Amino acid sequence: MQAKETLFADLVQGRAQQFQVPLYQRTYSWTEKQLGQLWSDVLEQAELLESGDGASTHFLGSVVLAPSLQNEATFPRWLVVDGQQRLTTLSLALAAIRDHVADARPDEAERIDEEYLINKRKSGSDHFRLLPTQADRPQFAAHVRGPLAPQAVGGNVAAAYGFFRRKLVEADDPAAPQDVFRIEQAITSRLTLVAVTAERGDNVHRIFESLNNTGLKLSQADLLRNYLFMRLPTRGEHVYETYWLPLQDSLSNDELEQLMWLQLVLDGDDRVRRQDLYAAQQHRFERGEVTEAEIEAYIRELHRNGALFRRLLHPGEEPDAAVRARLRRLDAWQAQVTYPALMLLLDRRERGELTSSEAARAMSYIESFLVRRMICRVPTNNLNRVFQSLPGQLPIDVPVADGLHRLLSADNRFWPDDRELRDKIGTAPFYLYGRWHQRTMVLQRLEESYEHPEPLDFGAAQLTIEHVLPQSAGDPWLRMLAEDAEAPDTAEDLHARLRHTLGNLTLTAVNSELSNHPFERKQGLLQGSHLEMNRRIAATARWGAREILARADELADRAIALWPAPLRGVGRAERSRDWQLAHRMLAALPHGTWTSYGDLAAFLGSGAQAVGSHLAHTPGVVNAYRVLTSEGKVSDGFQWSSPDDAGGDVRARLSGDGIRFTVNGAADPAQRLTADDLALLVAGGDDEQTDGAETAQRTAEGQGGQTRSHRFLRQLAADDSPVTVAAVRALLADWEELGGWIGHGAGHTTTSAFLMLGEAGAPGRGIWPLTLYPGGGRGGTAEVVFQHLAARKPFTDRTLRAELLRRLNELEGVAIPEGKLELRPAIRLSLLAKDHNRKLLTETLGWFRDRWESRDTL
Repeated sequence: MQAKETLFADLVQGRAQQFQVPLYQRTYSWTEKQLGQLWSDVLEQAELLESGDGASTHFLGSVVLAPSLQNEATFPRWLVVDGQQRLTTLSLALAAIRDHVADARPDEAERIDEEYLINKRKSGSDHFRLLPTQADRPQFAAHVRGPLAPQAVGGNVAAAYGFFRRKLVEADDPAAPQDVFRIEQAITSRLTLVAVTAERGDNVHRIFESLNNTGLKLSQADLLRNYLFMRLPTRGEHVYETYWLPLQDSLSNDELEQLMWLQLVLDGDDRVRRQDLYAAQQHRFERGEVTEAEIEAYIRELHRNGALFRRLLHPGEEPDAAVRARLRRLDAWQAQVTYPALMLLLDRRERGELTSSEAARAMSYIESFLVRRMICRVPTNNLNRVFQSLPGQLPIDVPVADGLHRLLSADNRFWPDDRELRDKIGTAPFYLYGRWHQRTMVLQRLEESYEHPEPLDFGAAQLTIEHVLPQSAGDPWLRMLAEDAEAPDTAEDLHARLRHTLGNLTLTAVNSELSNHPFERKQGLLQGSHLEMNRRIAATARWGAREILARADELADRAIALWPAPLRGVGRAERSRDWQLAHRMLAALPHGTWTSYGDLAAFLGSGAQAVGSHLAHTPGVVNAYRVLTSEGKVSDGFQWSSPDDAGGDVRARLSGDGIRFTVNGAADPAQRLTADDLALLVAGGDDEQTDGAETAQRTAEGQGGQTRSHRFLRQLAADDSPVTVAAVRALLADWEELGGWIGHGAGHTTTSAFLMLGEAGAPGRGIWPLTLYPGGGRGGTAEVVFQHLAARKPFTDRTLRAELLRRLNELEGVAIPEGKLELRPAIRLSLLAKDHNRKLLTETLGWFRDRWESRDTL
């Protein structure tokens, strides 16, 4: 047996060879969690390459190889005993890079293919340098052959390839540009592997067992603590009792590890990662002969900073009122990414280098930076780098608050100015971006700006976000919008464009009572509200497009006053950012789905014509041909942007992507993704519904849960027929007989019902297959939460989610396309009025319960 350190390029390049994953190995199983960590490591290495650091590498793990029985002297074949997940993932990443550059650099695409993916002069299965397990081969082979090859639907291999295609589109973002060939170099030449090569007769399974028999791992904090006190032979007891023990008692182990990492960042190490904390700090101590006094000084400083760090975790411990208010808002925003900057400010104040009022002013810039970017939908993918680099970049020749203002205003920070903020408040679908608690906080701050003489206690109030113009508009609302519509816009166009904008949103504790009623009914309820913004809405005679835009302008004035602007003179690129958002979304379109120009425009806060023009004149946009007219037809003005595609049959490409067509030649409307669906694709799993389920757990019993249950059924009765209400009541009873329980309300709507499994009152431990909502004037829906199930065992297994989809599609009137298996498609509750449908659904729920209860054995 031989073991040596190697690189992916050195392992697979050179003469023709093949790495075979034995059939007894498990199938490819990496999920977005592992892929995301790898991608983060790759981007870090790409950044180091850009900075000229040619020495650093990242250790990826081991690969255990043994000669195959089919080995030939002229064509070596190796069995992959361990490491198939790594090799498969890296190969898929390189296939995605090849396809990403294929239109612009076909020569480079061919090079990547021949160097890493194929044996050019071999055919059949020998054509592939990596041969996965038999179950994974069709998908893997399809992606290695290229994007025009017939693609196998679903599975982890396809999901991993799609992940890298999306991330490569994001890497083109001007806010955090990454050269794709540096990314390739990082994958092939900066990720190190230990290749263990067995000879014939070696017990490769024993090698595999010893490599993976790791037991309980020590945390980075544990390792560093042991290292420190091993080097305190005479002062250890005193230092432990005086500094370490109080620090350890005041912070959890995870918080202590985070503090140790922050201390390295404050000392100017702006590239260290938390998982490398121990090695980085050890390296700093061992540059010279470390003394006990130096170790003690480090722990003493850690102890001092621990008291400051607790103020970030528990803002109520901050003595100054202005600073405390800023910290509370950033804590509510869940802005842990800003901790390096906040620790810097608290540390400088502690040292007497700035006052509390200056610290509060500096924190107002941080808050504004986050809020303006969220409202203007600037991607968050570079925020870690922004704030981690601040301590080392802060100018020494200006006051701290002014220096921070200057740094955040730099060209590559993308802090939106007043003009862009005003534009996005009026046009962008605010409700579809950011996280639910961030959207709520923005509305709360806007309400506070009215300075009501008796301000509401937002902590005690249970407020949710209300659409004044409802999300599902009935005929009275559409007639009102028609009065404001100007050709070519229709009332439906205005509704799609304006319903999610900030000008149409408010906060209320009576969401269920407001529901989808006409504006006259809502006026009375809003007039009695304690919130000033609601009384102003109620004072308006009507609520159409003109009123929504006028309120957006008023809120923009307040937002500009609340959140300071960046310094003047910085570069701006908001338009390219908007289109980058569209590119990211289109790259994420699941197999078997399409969208329309109007849906994409509503998602972007743009116009359908602008979307069509951009797609027609921008080469290399992934899946641009899957944007159709609202009728599901290829636009008359459609043209291929790539010369290689010119003259290609669009419908044939769509069919190859799993799009079905109706008898009149239109794409199947069931496969269409709306603006709301698109938002889910880009945002991933917004935790709004998760939060709703956890709140449902807390209110499942007692008066609070009972009140929400009554609200749910009362609104259901207002929107649906008595037969449907009776069917829903029967379904809820069936679910409880199966051992489930019903939770009600929270998140963005107060009236909802979660079909829960798990321990009531234990937030985050349960699972739910369906969320039931009363209707928007057109009947209620049961939302199938595929997107959330994907992160909950055992339904992390895509085949189980696909089986749930198949069973649901057996209901008469249900035809959910497989392309929506990553989303949250809805079923009309009225379908449950048919006895056989409710029986089938109850059987499906029983199957779901059985799978969940046997999750540890699957």
